[in-house]
Amino acid sequence: MTSAANPRAPHTKASRYRSALWLLTKRDLRVRYSTSALGYVWSILDPLVMAGIYWFVFTVVFDRGDSIGEQPYIVFLLAGLLPWMWFTGTVSDCTRAFLKDAKLVRSTSIPRSIWVNRLVLSKGIEFVASLPVLAAFAIVYNAPVTWFALLFPLGIVLQATLIVGIGLIIAPAVVFFRDLERATKLILRFLFYASPIVYGFSDLPESIQPIAAFNPLAGIMSIYRSAFFADQLNVFAITMSALVSVVLLAIGVLVFSRSERSVLKEL
Repeated sequence: MTSAANPRAPHTKASRYRSALWLLTKRDLRVRYSTSALGYVWSILDPLVMAGIYWFVFTVVFDRGDSIGEQPYIVFLLAGLLPWMWFTGTVSDCTRAFLKDAKLVRSTSIPRSIWVNRLVLSKGIEFVASLPVLAAFAIVYNAPVTWFALLFPLGIVLQATLIVGIGLIIAPAVVFFRDLERATKLILRFLFYASPIVYGFSDLPESIQPIAAFNPLAGIMSIYRSAFFADQLNVFAITMSALVSVVLLAIGVLVFSRSERSVLKEL
């Protein structure tokens, strides 16, 4: 009986993890929207407002719309800002992943990585839900859809891998170093301007592009934007993004596994 039951054990454990992950994700989304009259609108309002501001600054105030990014610039902006909101929102929330639900984290028997993964998943669902807005702007401004749109799922997978890796590093680290929460916000602010979000990777000087490619967001943004702007696809940047994302995930898993017990004691 024991030997016959063993093969089912990993499957059962994985199923419990997936069920709990989905349950926590639904709880996050329900809590986020149940107290809001606008609900879904709030998930797209922030990037829309930011896109409007940058569009106005670069195309109206400085009249640089033709020299930065691609036309239509508003579609170019949204293709970068929507995934950025997924990235920055999840990383910011990961700084409170354990501290916010400390009692529940201590009492659960499910691997504690679920507290990071549920944030990645819930914010990822919001990102996917915002894509119709990007499609609507592309239609209104006649932005052509390229065959590279088929690579969009690859961008989602790479970005999820990157965020999970970073989250597994940050979430336990903040428990021991509380100042890291504020430091993360400063780093994210710097990273916004250091990443090709309001500009394209090709807008950077050729001399620094090989270095900039080590920023995993560069290749990820390249994938998303290539769906409408074929010239934005940069194979080298994508390759580096995949490499850095996988390395960060491996480091995250290692850091998390070694610090989990200490985190539970600290909480």
